[in-house]
Amino acid sequence: MTVGGFAALEVELKQRQQVERQRIIAAISEARALGDLSENAEYHAAKEAQSLNEGRILELESLIGRADIIDVTKLGGDTIKFGATVHLIDDDTEEAKIYQIVGEPESDVRSGKVSIGSPIARALIGKKVGDSVQVNTPGGGKSYEVVSVSFR
Repeated sequence: MTVGGFAALEVELKQRQQVERQRIIAAISEARALGDLSENAEYHAAKEAQSLNEGRILELESLIGRADIIDVTKLGGDTIKFGATVHLIDDDTEEAKIYQIVGEPESDVRSGKVSIGSPIARALIGKKVGDSVQVNTPGGGKSYEVVSVSFR
């Protein structure tokens, strides 16, 4: 996991423990004050939110406890590996793409962070600038050319 991904997990954990947990407890208290709990939709919704929040807290604590943190800025080289930010050109559309290869918990394709286990990351690992990459995606095969590799 990258340093940034680890920090984001810690922020989410703190938010869920200190803010969300208190908000949900207050919602449960308000719902209890309304009376009969067996037919109280607000109470049941708040209890479900509490269950989901506590489950996510446990998941975050586990992820943080097991994390191997890698400072990407200390990596280097011209070969694509974990942490690399890769600039690609789609061979079909000539569209530029930029992806950073990160750990599973921090992946977010919309922000250009792809999981090390994703089809595109697996195809990119070990490649260098100038190489052509064939990626088998759920939407079909794609072909890219590696334009640059950096570690930031």
